[in-house]
Amino acid sequence: MKILIVEDEPELKNTVQKFLEAEHFIVEYADTYQSGLEKIISYEYDCILLDIMLPDGNGIDLLKEIKKMHKKDPVIILSAKDSVDDKVTGLEIGADDYLAKPFHLAELMARIKSVIRRNHQDGESIIKYKNISIDPDSRKVMVGSEELVLNRKEYDLLYYFVIHPEKTLQKTTLAEAIWGDYIDQADSLDFIYSQIKNLRKKLKTLHAEADFQAVYGIGYKFI
Repeated sequence: MKILIVEDEPELKNTVQKFLEAEHFIVEYADTYQSGLEKIISYEYDCILLDIMLPDGNGIDLLKEIKKMHKKDPVIILSAKDSVDDKVTGLEIGADDYLAKPFHLAELMARIKSVIRRNHQDGESIIKYKNISIDPDSRKVMVGSEELVLNRKEYDLLYYFVIHPEKTLQKTTLAEAIWGDYIDQADSLDFIYSQIKNLRKKLKTLHAEADFQAVYGIGYKFI
């Protein structure tokens, strides 16, 4: 899961980033309206943490731009402003949630998991595809009644395919989602093939009812 923090307070940004990375999220950040807009235009995120007060603009205006672009990235507004008007305005424009500063990191995590669950998991805590089930909170994967042991990137890759079943996913999309922004500028994306090869072998060992299909010149899909 990839999070974008749009926040100009370095101390808060660093605290939140370290916390989320410890929880296995990929974290990108922007500290201005313009840099945030450029990130949002170029990449997709599983959740955007958006401050209202930015040095060169307003987070509410950035939220309006997100909606104009018809981006589906969930947005949680973070702001020292705890007024009803700000909260109502943000939610009416299309924010998924609102959290006033200062906040507890545990509450932030609960809010992030909630919006991701609504947007990627149809509100379910366990994701299932064929005989594969994933518990995102514990990062535990089961194939039938047996646990599938994966390393971090293998888990991230499988999760991404399971929430996009039977859809052709481009290599650059996979690289950005699992390894972070700008990975699409790498000289080669052959490492994705290696990861899928290892993951396919583990799935077959436990008799998974789904497998990866290469789509020539594009990427892969999980069927």
